[in-house]
Amino acid sequence: MLRKCDSENFTLWLITREPLVNPQLQLIVNEQVRLFSEPELQLNHIPLGAHAHQYLLQVHQPNLLLAGTQVKYQLLEKQGESVFTSIDKLVYPEHSSPHFVHKPNIKQLLHGSCRNPHHPSGDGLVRAEQQLAASLNTDNQPSLLMLSGDQVYIDDIAGPMLWAIAQVVEKLGLIEETFPKAPITSSRELCYRASSLYQRDSQLLPQAEYLTELHLFKWRRKHEIFTSRLSHNHLVSLGEMIAYYLLIWSPELWKCIEVPQQLEGLSPKHQAQWQKEWRALQTFQHGLTSVRRLLAHIPTYMIFDDHDVTDDWNLSARWEQAAYEHPFSKQIIGNALVAYALFQGLGNAPEKLASIQKQLSSFFTKPTPETHQNIIQTVLRFEGWHYELATSPKVIVLDTRTRRWRSENSLAKPSGLMDWEALMEFQDQLIDQEKVIIVSAAPIFGVKLIEAIQRMATFCGLSLLVDAENWMAHRGAAMCLLNMFAHRRTPKEFVILSGDVHYSFAYDVKHRCDHFDAHIYQICSSGIKNQFPEKLLPVFDKLNGWLYGHYSPLNWFTKRKRMSLRGRRPNGHRSKRLVNNSGIGLVTLNENGAPNKIAVLHSDDSITEFKPPRDTYWD
Repeated sequence: MLRKCDSENFTLWLITREPLVNPQLQLIVNEQVRLFSEPELQLNHIPLGAHAHQYLLQVHQPNLLLAGTQVKYQLLEKQGESVFTSIDKLVYPEHSSPHFVHKPNIKQLLHGSCRNPHHPSGDGLVRAEQQLAASLNTDNQPSLLMLSGDQVYIDDIAGPMLWAIAQVVEKLGLIEETFPKAPITSSRELCYRASSLYQRDSQLLPQAEYLTELHLFKWRRKHEIFTSRLSHNHLVSLGEMIAYYLLIWSPELWKCIEVPQQLEGLSPKHQAQWQKEWRALQTFQHGLTSVRRLLAHIPTYMIFDDHDVTDDWNLSARWEQAAYEHPFSKQIIGNALVAYALFQGLGNAPEKLASIQKQLSSFFTKPTPETHQNIIQTVLRFEGWHYELATSPKVIVLDTRTRRWRSENSLAKPSGLMDWEALMEFQDQLIDQEKVIIVSAAPIFGVKLIEAIQRMATFCGLSLLVDAENWMAHRGAAMCLLNMFAHRRTPKEFVILSGDVHYSFAYDVKHRCDHFDAHIYQICSSGIKNQFPEKLLPVFDKLNGWLYGHYSPLNWFTKRKRMSLRGRRPNGHRSKRLVNNSGIGLVTLNENGAPNKIAVLHSDDSITEFKPPRDTYWD
């Protein structure tokens, strides 16, 4: 997988069965061959298991990559043999090695979120690979792929996937661990028999007793700490999470395991669920060769959302209190964040996570219960998951999960997605920029009707039930953010890329006062392999248009009343604004940073293009 690649950095992430022997990285830029070995080539080796070795290979040099040039690369070891030779269909026809074009001036990019392997929809990353293959020899090759959250669903695992994970953990000799104050003492006791599948929410996951609040009443009762209604097979151990990542990004391990179409011992209900999930995973794994080829040919950047760790992660201070005060739930959350660091975070900004990388390498080399708790404590306290890219427009990727602005009124109310200090840092990144691309996992300007329903649920003490977390749910965070768009030294062109919601839309946003001339484009592409309930979304779409349309007076009762929102029309549709079809987002930008094309390339080969409003209010 290609990770951070800019004028001074080339970063390659991979996992091998055996340790590399005297590896060398070969880069061919403008037909000039350059060979890098240690110490110029930083290996960053982490032994994840007996037969799983992670490498983050990085070369950092001034003027390493030239803008607009094609870069070919090979990884050599031993006697100059290519590591890639034996990998099936990694390289495109008529090419001898993987390659990409370094394009720091972003004219086109791919983006999306929410990839659930067993969802029955198609895989948008397969569609992204088709788009990349069609543009290889043209000027339309995308600059990068941005994955804006829920790359994995740690809290929603299919039965056949858990069966596969168990085999991978054993075959690769992945890390074992002990569990404090849990129904089992170690990961060796995790059960994968039919009688235990779909039972983790009731048999294994921890519960806590804490206060429930309605507007007028309060009472204490036991709650499940992990609130996902699909947590029947919630992953627990770090070894399980490592195996899961390996199974969703590469076809290799699927060749080494067996997952039966029927499993004896399941109840009739779970047997039907198993077969449905099995069929979906069969289709999913057939596309993984294309997914691996995509990730080897385009620089890819990521940021977490809740399902990368668990549903409702840090949604409220009350949830945090329950989750982090219980040793077992804290370890599960910490394991998921360690797995995120390994498979996603390290490659985004290797220089920011250098200390974590060293601690991870030390921990996996000689794991103990004490060092395990130390690395969990490190990742839970770390506040540097956000990052920016030295591109034009500048890309700013927000961490909307770990630096929350807790509610001042009630611990049970949703926290702001970023606290005051994080928002001030964000504003500093915006100052004196003419154009910018912001990546926020949750849409900054979402569907107002759904936000209103979430607000009513919060009033009734049910914020966890409806995932009541959006930028407008916390007044302080919302006002601070909205004021940034009106600041005289912030950009004139804002492009906001989001996901999370499992449907796609695009808004043109402008301040209602004429002397604030910033143009804002809220673009949401979700999900890559997920969808909103099909019968429900058209109802929300129509009601939102009636109640919160551009000219509706109800807009004056919202926090964003000073902003004028116009929904873009998918394929010119007269009244529809929301699209419920899995795929990958495609955005093409003008020289000034404004989008001239906003589209979603769907997994069924159809295309949705969001057309500007008919009576647009700026040129």
